[in-house]
Amino acid sequence: MKRILFIVMAAFMSLCYGDAFAKDMINGAGATFPYPLYSAWAFQYQRKTGIRLNYQSIGSGGGVRQIVNRTVDFGASDDGLAPEKVEKDGLLQWPQVIGGEVLVVNIPGVKTEEMLLDAKTVCRIFLGEITKWSDPGIAALNRDLRLPDKKIIVVHRSDGSGTTAVFTHYLDGACSMWRKKVGYGKSVKWPVGIGGKGNEGVANYVKRVKYSIGYVEFAYAKQNKLTYTLLKNAAGNVVKPTLETFSEAAKAGDYDPGKHFYTWVTNTKGRNAWPIVAATNILVARDNGAVNKKVVRFFEWAFSKEADEMARRLVYAPLPDYLKDRVREYWKANGIFGE
Repeated sequence: MKRILFIVMAAFMSLCYGDAFAKDMINGAGATFPYPLYSAWAFQYQRKTGIRLNYQSIGSGGGVRQIVNRTVDFGASDDGLAPEKVEKDGLLQWPQVIGGEVLVVNIPGVKTEEMLLDAKTVCRIFLGEITKWSDPGIAALNRDLRLPDKKIIVVHRSDGSGTTAVFTHYLDGACSMWRKKVGYGKSVKWPVGIGGKGNEGVANYVKRVKYSIGYVEFAYAKQNKLTYTLLKNAAGNVVKPTLETFSEAAKAGDYDPGKHFYTWVTNTKGRNAWPIVAATNILVARDNGAVNKKVVRFFEWAFSKEADEMARRLVYAPLPDYLKDRVREYWKANGIFGE
C-alpha cells in the first residue's frame, strides 16, 4: 500500500507540474471516485511509454460536460449515461473498473468496522430525521457501542458527482421516503448537511469535524485513515467493504454493449454483496478518430495484469475477463481498437 500511495503522490506531482520530456499527452476529466487509481496508472504508463495522462478530478458532472463539449479526449463518470444520452451526444461509453463507497464517521472512541448502519438508518440521517448519535435507531444496531449524545453533522458533495448519484441511488432503492422527498442523481436538493467538493472535500471535512458522517469512495477512506462503518445489505446480512463484496455486487450488472454498458449495481441481492457499488465509466466522442485509439491504448493497458494488481492494492475491483473481452469487442465494433 505504501508503494502505491507513493506512486499516487508522484503521479499527482506529474499531473500538476507537467513533464517537458513527455512524448505525448492524453487529456481527461471527470469522476473523483477513480482518481487515486487513474493517477497510479498514469504514473506507471508514462514510465513505460512516455505518454502522459493529464486527468482533472472535477467530478462526474464536469467530466460529462467536457466530453460533450469536446474539450477533453475522454470523460469519466460513475453515473453511467443512459443509452439515449450517449447516442444523442455522439459518444461511446464503457466500464473500466469497479469501486465501492463507504459511510465514514468521526466519532471519538469509535473505530473502523465497529459501527453498523443499515439503509433505513442512513436514509433517516441524511433526511435530517435522526439528529443525534444516541438516537434509538442507531443504538438498536450498536448495542455494544457507547454512543455520544451529540448532534450529527452530515457531509455531502457540493458538486455534480457520480459518487452522489451512486449513493443517492442506493438510498432511493432502499428507502421509500428518500425516493419521495429527494430521489437520485449527480446533484440533489439535500435536506441537511454541509457540502464538500469532490471525494477529497468530503473526506477532509469528516476528518476535521467531530461527530460528522459522509460518503466517499473506499480508497479515500483508506488513504485518509477515516473510520468507516459496516452495512447491512439487501439480503439482510452484515458486510464489510472488500474487493470480494464489491465484486459480488458487480456480478448483477447488465453489461449490454448495445446499451453502451448502462447499468446499476447498488442494492444487489447477493448474499455478500456490498450495497453501494458502481462500475466507473469512460466516455469518448465518436468523431474523435485517432485520439480515441490513443485513449483506448491506455485503457487497454489498464486491463493488464499489472494494472489489475495496482487496482486491487487500492481496493478497486478489476473487471472480470469476460467483461474486458466484451469491452474490447465494443471498441472494435466502433473502430477505436486495433490498427
